[in-house]
Amino acid sequence: MISLEDCLGFCDLTEEEVLAIAEHEHMPEMAAIAYAQYLAHKDHGSEDICRMIVDDIREAQQRGDGAHVRTLLHVLHHFLKAHPEATPAQHPWHTLY
Repeated sequence: MISLEDCLGFCDLTEEEVLAIAEHEHMPEMAAIAYAQYLAHKDHGSEDICRMIVDDIREAQQRGDGAHVRTLLHVLHHFLKAHPEATPAQHPWHTLY
Protein backbone atom coordinates (compact mmCIF):
# COMPACT_ATOMS: atom_id res chain seq x y z
CA MET A 1 0.00 0.00 0.00
CA ILE A 2 1.22 3.49 -0.82
CA SER A 3 1.50 5.75 2.20
CA LEU A 4 0.83 9.46 2.52
CA GLU A 5 4.58 10.04 2.69
CA ASP A 6 5.11 8.11 -0.55
CA CYS A 7 2.53 10.24 -2.34
CA LEU A 8 4.04 13.43 -0.96
CA GLY A 9 7.31 12.36 -2.55
CA PHE A 10 5.67 12.75 -5.96
CA CYS A 11 4.20 16.14 -5.11
CA ASP A 12 6.00 19.46 -5.48
CA LEU A 13 4.63 20.77 -2.19
CA THR A 14 5.31 20.13 1.47
CA GLU A 15 2.99 18.16 3.70
CA GLU A 16 1.92 21.36 5.46
CA GLU A 17 1.05 23.02 2.15
CA VAL A 18 -0.98 19.99 1.10
CA LEU A 19 -2.76 20.00 4.46
CA ALA A 20 -3.68 23.67 3.93
CA ILE A 21 -5.19 22.75 0.56
CA ALA A 22 -7.07 19.85 2.18
CA GLU A 23 -8.41 22.22 4.84
CA HIS A 24 -9.46 24.82 2.29
CA GLU A 25 -11.12 22.35 -0.08
CA HIS A 26 -12.57 20.12 2.68
CA MET A 27 -11.06 17.00 1.16
CA PRO A 28 -9.01 14.05 2.41
CA GLU A 29 -5.25 14.41 2.41
CA MET A 30 -4.71 11.92 -0.43
CA ALA A 31 -7.13 13.81 -2.67
CA ALA A 32 -5.42 17.06 -1.71
CA ILE A 33 -2.07 15.62 -2.82
CA ALA A 34 -3.48 14.90 -6.28
CA TYR A 35 -5.09 18.34 -6.43
CA ALA A 36 -1.87 20.00 -5.24
CA GLN A 37 0.10 18.22 -7.96
CA TYR A 38 -2.43 19.42 -10.54
CA LEU A 39 -2.27 23.02 -9.25
CA ALA A 40 1.52 22.99 -9.08
CA HIS A 41 1.67 22.32 -12.83
CA LYS A 42 -1.25 24.52 -13.90
CA ASP A 43 -0.73 28.07 -15.18
CA HIS A 44 -1.11 30.38 -12.17
CA GLY A 45 -1.69 27.35 -9.95
CA SER A 46 0.84 28.58 -7.39
CA GLU A 47 -1.23 31.77 -7.04
CA ASP A 48 -4.32 29.63 -6.45
CA ILE A 49 -2.48 27.74 -3.71
CA CYS A 50 -1.35 31.02 -2.14
CA ARG A 51 -4.96 32.27 -2.11
CA MET A 52 -6.09 29.03 -0.44
CA ILE A 53 -3.52 29.42 2.32
CA VAL A 54 -4.49 33.09 2.79
CA ASP A 55 -8.18 32.08 2.96
CA ASP A 56 -7.32 29.50 5.62
CA ILE A 57 -5.46 32.20 7.58
CA ARG A 58 -8.49 34.49 7.44
CA GLU A 59 -10.81 31.73 8.61
CA ALA A 60 -8.50 30.91 11.51
CA GLN A 61 -8.34 34.62 12.42
CA GLN A 62 -12.12 34.89 12.37
CA ARG A 63 -12.49 31.93 14.75
CA GLY A 64 -9.81 33.33 17.02
CA ASP A 65 -7.45 30.37 16.51
CA GLY A 66 -4.13 32.17 16.98
CA ALA A 67 -2.05 29.00 17.03
CA HIS A 68 -3.41 27.90 13.67
CA VAL A 69 -2.90 31.41 12.24
CA ARG A 70 0.78 31.22 13.23
CA THR A 71 1.13 27.76 11.71
CA LEU A 72 -0.47 28.87 8.46
CA LEU A 73 1.64 32.04 8.31
CA HIS A 74 4.69 29.79 8.60
CA VAL A 75 3.33 27.60 5.77
CA LEU A 76 2.67 30.70 3.65
CA HIS A 77 6.16 32.07 4.30
CA HIS A 78 7.82 28.83 3.17
CA PHE A 79 5.49 28.45 0.21
CA LEU A 80 6.30 31.95 -1.04
CA LYS A 81 10.04 31.35 -0.58
CA ALA A 82 9.76 28.27 -2.78
CA HIS A 83 7.28 29.86 -5.21
CA PRO A 84 8.06 33.60 -5.40
CA GLU A 85 5.93 33.93 -8.54
CA ALA A 86 2.87 33.46 -6.30
CA THR A 87 3.66 36.51 -4.15
CA PRO A 88 0.73 38.95 -4.44
CA ALA A 89 1.34 42.61 -5.21
CA GLN A 90 -0.42 43.49 -1.94
CA HIS A 91 -0.37 41.53 1.29
CA PRO A 92 -3.99 40.32 1.63
CA TRP A 93 -3.37 38.29 4.77
CA HIS A 94 -3.28 41.51 6.81
CA THR A 95 -6.89 42.35 5.92
CA LEU A 96 -9.92 40.83 7.57
CA TYR A 97 -13.26 40.97 5.83
